[in-house]
Amino acid sequence: MRTQPLILALAVLGLAGCANDPAPDEQMRISEQALAQARAVGATEQVDALKLAEDKLARAKTNMLTEDYRDARMRAEQAELDARLAEAQVLNQKSEEQLQLLQSRVQRLRKQLEVQP
Repeated sequence: MRTQPLILALAVLGLAGCANDPAPDEQMRISEQALAQARAVGATEQVDALKLAEDKLARAKTNMLTEDYRDARMRAEQAELDARLAEAQVLNQKSEEQLQLLQSRVQRLRKQLEVQP
């Protein structure tokens, strides 16, 4: 009968330990920086990944207010990854545009060289 209070006390301590996730302040900062970087390279609301990142970061902020730090961390990490994807998509699109421009210039130069004796 004496072990029952001890087991109960250990169970309460174990549950309390699981509930005390630290606030993901650093991850929130990193996620916000990733969003800012994506916007800086030209990502706008039309980029689906940026919209997802903004939505997930907003949910992470809500989780922070309710002290649901585990979900806040998860949403903030997802927001960071979505923001980095948005940045990569924009940079890839810009690279494709530059490549097409350079290819058209090369073609124009080749035509000019063929015409001249």
